[in-house]
Amino acid sequence: MISSTDITRANALYSSLRSTRPTTRDDLKNYVKVFCGIDIPDKAVCDDHVSPMDYLWHCFSTDFDQAGARSNGDAVIWANRGGGKTVVAAVATLLDSIFKPNCQTRILGGSLEQSTRMYDCLVNMLSAGFQSHLSGPILRERCGFLNGANVQVLTQSAKSVRGTHVHKLRCDEIDLFDEQVFDAAKFVTQTTDNIKASMEVISTMHRPYGLMQRLVTDARRDNVPIFKWCMWEVIEKCTDRSCSRCPILSDCRGRAKDAAGYLRIDDCITQMRRSSRAAFESEMLCKKPSLKNVVFDEFDTDMHVAPVEYSESLPLYRAIDFGFVNPFVCLWIQIDSDGVVRVIDEYVRSRATIEVHAEEMKRRTRCSEESVAATFCDPAGAGVNDVNGSSAVRELRQMGIKTRYRKSGILEGIELVRRTLRAGDGTSKMIISPGCVRLIEAMQCYHYPDSSPANGELPDKDGVYDHPIDALRYFFIGYTKRGKLKTRRY
Repeated sequence: MISSTDITRANALYSSLRSTRPTTRDDLKNYVKVFCGIDIPDKAVCDDHVSPMDYLWHCFSTDFDQAGARSNGDAVIWANRGGGKTVVAAVATLLDSIFKPNCQTRILGGSLEQSTRMYDCLVNMLSAGFQSHLSGPILRERCGFLNGANVQVLTQSAKSVRGTHVHKLRCDEIDLFDEQVFDAAKFVTQTTDNIKASMEVISTMHRPYGLMQRLVTDARRDNVPIFKWCMWEVIEKCTDRSCSRCPILSDCRGRAKDAAGYLRIDDCITQMRRSSRAAFESEMLCKKPSLKNVVFDEFDTDMHVAPVEYSESLPLYRAIDFGFVNPFVCLWIQIDSDGVVRVIDEYVRSRATIEVHAEEMKRRTRCSEESVAATFCDPAGAGVNDVNGSSAVRELRQMGIKTRYRKSGILEGIELVRRTLRAGDGTSKMIISPGCVRLIEAMQCYHYPDSSPANGELPDKDGVYDHPIDALRYFFIGYTKRGKLKTRRY
């Protein structure tokens, strides 16, 4: 028979363990399971994925990294719908608040509803045994802790974000953010009290041209950790189903036999049946997002991106889109004897003078200026600048670069690009060098406005992806209509 003394001792031990910081990954997983009632999946099933537990351990261990290998705790979390992103982030917020004295955390969602969703998860955990750690009542959008830590929900506005300086910022459903708010949020985090600044961006990648797509691309370039998992990392283990009769066999291929998650298989099957294939792949399998609004859905990196070098035996063309705040773009292009358009190099730069661009163009051009077959440009470059009375076209000519242009409609150029990407017989006559990173990204992300169907409406002038595409359009218009080109002389 258990005595009251034994019960008292057990309760004291339980309370003590709740306040004891986990020191290993296994300890952390067990702590969350026992004291938060959440069994976080800890098995990566797909080759290039991680588990939700990998993300949680990164968040928690960053500030206890004695070797100092991490300068900050920044991370990108890309996971499926229903993949537990918000819940795991709430657990990370609880752990930061309990075990990191004075830790200041802010939650910023794509909407106030999304922000409060993570906060509500946190509140539910606090109310289930962590009340003794609180310094006061839990308020609607904030709470404080006895050790000086606090958590607050921010609204989706630049005013809410500006002036805030904290250790941790968790941005949930980043693909729904206003970009001005996100730009302001980049300056929120600071390292103090041995707690490292951490900005975590969390989302499903809904759109191929959205903010999340750009953040994943930037993270790969800057070596920011990316924690990516999909339905297979969080689905329940399959134990008693016949693979040959399973509706998700073609996607699963036995993965669910190795799974260790919580997402019901039947729910996943239902979601697959009620959604489009493109939506299921982007929302649940974390494959490339839906191409519904993408202009060049014919573009395929496997088909259109390959090593291609300058050939002295082929004419060399250049194509320019002018810009200052928006980027100045120059492409180097050759066409071989089979009519294949070969984009061999790109130059993209903002906030530089025409003189700087001209010098870089000359440096990168593999033949003499006299040998360049043609340099096609934006007709707007011939417009006279009210400040200096000159034009970009004139300035380039003064530096030895002759440009040619022809006025045309945007849709005319787009159709020429499409025809080259994939003709009616299915053949392609375009190859882009892997070094043309910005053009490749633009080919994947150039899109129609979300509010308009892709039915002939003009693509979105987003200031990011349109400029490399504009330069490419000017080449096709110039090359195919060479008899009607204008060469401005002075």
